[in-house]
Amino acid sequence: MTGVLLLTLQALLYFGVMAALLRARIAYGVGLFVCALGVMHFLETYLAAVFFIELPFGLLSPGSTVLFSGKLMMFLLLYIREDAETVRQPIYGLMVGNLLLAALALLLRQHEHLAPLPGYQADMRFIDQIGVLMIWGTVLLFVDIIALILVYERLLRAFRRHALPALMASSALVLTFDQIAFFPVLHWLTGTPLGALTGGWAAKMGAAALYSLLIAGYLALIEPTARPSPSRRRIWDVFDALTYRTRYEDLLARSAVDKLTGAGARSAFEDWRQQRMERTSVDPRAVSVLMADVDHFKAANDRHGHQAGDEILIRVARALMDGVREGDRVYRYGGEEFVILCEGLDDAGALRLAERLRTAVAAAFATDPDRRVTISVGVATSTPGAGDIGPTLRAADDRLYAAKRAGRDRAVGAG
Repeated sequence: MTGVLLLTLQALLYFGVMAALLRARIAYGVGLFVCALGVMHFLETYLAAVFFIELPFGLLSPGSTVLFSGKLMMFLLLYIREDAETVRQPIYGLMVGNLLLAALALLLRQHEHLAPLPGYQADMRFIDQIGVLMIWGTVLLFVDIIALILVYERLLRAFRRHALPALMASSALVLTFDQIAFFPVLHWLTGTPLGALTGGWAAKMGAAALYSLLIAGYLALIEPTARPSPSRRRIWDVFDALTYRTRYEDLLARSAVDKLTGAGARSAFEDWRQQRMERTSVDPRAVSVLMADVDHFKAANDRHGHQAGDEILIRVARALMDGVREGDRVYRYGGEEFVILCEGLDDAGALRLAERLRTAVAAAFATDPDRRVTISVGVATSTPGAGDIGPTLRAADDRLYAAKRAGRDRAVGAG
């Protein structure tokens, strides 16, 4: 019982200090938090290799149970409060530092003679072991963090934005994977007995529960203001951000976004059409095209001025982007006209989505007594597996004008 109490006190001390440093980023930047994580990396690996205690459920190392599990959870907290681009910086820093450590140790081995010191002799074999474990541990950390963020985001939706169960389940899954992946290398290098595999796993499950409770408390009490929900972001964009793929794609992304509204630019839509036609194999799912036009926009623009007209377009685009499903794409097609691309819907499903978007736009202006803004929508769905969606686009355009002729503020689909 004393061992469990000590581990709990260590975890509370670790989390308390790291949470304080994370909170301090608001005034001093994130550097304090990142440096503290990096400084403890060697001690964490050293303890995971040689320092074990025995509890009724098996052998475990505080380095692995308290420090590594805690570091992984603190990275998740940093992601929740900031973003994936911030999280990747210390991960890559740790990786480069550990590779440098291994390279320096290799050079140290080239010294033929070491000066004898009374009562002490450098243990180069231990340095080799630590170097390998630090590199392998950082590789696992990188994989663990990506997996933890992805699983957390998925479970957060499944648990309807309740953080605690999502934290517990995602951390338990990822720490189980980490224990299974780290132990064979540890056993190979140091001969650590098999009891450390099961004992370490049990301890990490306890750490997952404790740190999840602490993080949930931090999010509820210390930084309760939620960051923008990532639910509209494709889940694999997290991987792109963590691996710096976003740097490569940044220029393309800038040119693909309409500067006024934040929706996709028409050029991006045309690029998508061209790429679809040039593919040797086409996605077999149907593609629904929703063409939306702001009703009486020219009159509102003339009456209230161009600045007010721009604000209308911005709010309409935001309502459309917030209202579509994950994976759907919204483009500003021209002037006050928008195109929404949706895959995997039939005619009826696409029409229901169009009605939902029409209602969402009207609701976005419901509190503005001076402006009643509505949209008309034309809806068409392609034949499954069709490469060129030109006919579908023309059909949606025809139905858009049918909606306008019928009185506007409505969606018209097939039939």
